[in-house]
Parts: sequence; C-alpha cells; structure tokens
Amino acid sequence: MLQTFAATHNIKMVAVGIGGNDFNFASIVQTCLTDFLGSPSWLPDYCNDDSSVRANFTAANISAVQARIATSLQNVRTAMRNAGYADSAWSMVVQTYPSPVPSAAGFRYGQSGYTRQSTGGCGLWNKDADWANSTALPTINAAVRNAITTSGVAGVKTLDLASAFNGRRLCESTVGLYEEEGLTSWQQAGAVDKTEWVNQIRTVSTIGSRYFIQESLHPNYWAQLGIRSCLRQVWNGGAVRGGSCAISGTGLVGGEPRMALS
Repeated sequence: MLQTFAATHNIKMVAVGIGGNDFNFASIVQTCLTDFLGSPSWLPDYCNDDSSVRANFTAANISAVQARIATSLQNVRTAMRNAGYADSAWSMVVQTYPSPVPSAAGFRYGQSGYTRQSTGGCGLWNKDADWANSTALPTINAAVRNAITTSGVAGVKTLDLASAFNGRRLCESTVGLYEEEGLTSWQQAGAVDKTEWVNQIRTVSTIGSRYFIQESLHPNYWAQLGIRSCLRQVWNGGAVRGGSCAISGTGLVGGEPRMALS
C-alpha cells in the first residue's frame, strides 16, 4: 500500500508504529483484567507471573519480535525504493509506545473492591501496573529501538512517546471522568486537561455500543491529537528530527494539546 501510494504522491516522511501486538498486548490486558476480577484484594492473582504473559518476555521471544520489527522497517525502505525514491529523499520516523496507566501510587481508585474496573475501566492490580511501567513497556520499547539498529536502515529518527500521556493516563489521579470533573462533555473547554487520554478496558459491555474491545488501553481523541502535534514537531518544516514528546502545558494550540518535543 505504501509503495502504491508513494508512486503517485511526493512522500517526505513515513511514520511507523510497530511491535506492540507482536508481544500479544491484547491478550496480556485480557489476562490481567481476568486475574483482577477473579481474585480478592487479600489474595491477588497477579498476571505478570502468569506463564502465558511471561512467555512474551523471554529472551528468545524478545529476539524474535525484534527481528520481525527490523524486517518490517527494511520492507518500508524497500517499498520506497520500489516506488522510485532514493534513500536520502525521505525520512523514516519510528514511534515508541506510551504508558497507558500510572504506576500504583498514581491511581485515583483503590485496588480493593471492583471500582477500579466498574467505574474506571482500569482493572489492574497495583503490582501489575508497576510491572507494566517498569518492565513490560521498557522491554517493548527497547525491542523497537534495537530493531532500528539491527535493521540497517540509515537515518531513522525515533519519536519517543513513553511519557507522552503522563498526567492524563487512564485512572490517573491527576484527571478524572468528565462527570467527576464537573464537565458535561469531554469536548468542553478545559476537558483536554481534566480528562483521560486513554480508553478504558472494555469487556462484554461493548456489545450493542459504539466501542470495541480492541480499543482498550489505546489512545483516545485527545491523545491522537497530542501525537499529531508531536509528529508536526518531528517534521520540523522538513528538517526531520527525533526526540521525546510530552505534555508541556494546558489548553490547546491550533486545536491540539500543548506538547513539546525535546
């Protein structure tokens, strides 16, 4: 598809986000939620030590995923070459993955009872949330970064999004559901700063609704606009650059959240 499109359009930058699904992100989320709902707070069943979850983070699997990511980046280069582009005529930007939930201390709902899932849609034990931020996310992002190196594709720029949503993550204590924040709509003035940028973990409640289970823990509208701002700054008027992108203030700039690339 890229090759076909590039053949008839003047492509200067290609943004690539890849690798998370190779670590079976969706099944890990499902396992973590099932363990949370199926065990009491005095005897929690953690997902981070489940064999099905740990299998994704063995050295062998990490190496295999990294190799597949590297091949994918090479395929992007091949597509552009086949479309008639010299390697120096365009830039590849590879995105890392953002943290979707806070660590244990950052949750606004306690882990006792079911409020964390029934209200917040963030049914994870504290220990699993800590593991997600300290182990799973860094491992996935390291695989992406290492794949860039091993791919041999020259001049790749990295857009680091690991901390891009910090302060606006799902169930984070610094934000809330819009009804908790005294808002009547997520589109209301100031909502971008008071509400979450990550979709709740959805279950069978999606049946008959406009939501999809696979959207769980993915960036929502405001987050996507935040990433778009980051990409604009990476584009940098054609002088493409990499860096880490994060929230830099409140309000909107040109309809996008205030983000800064550093």
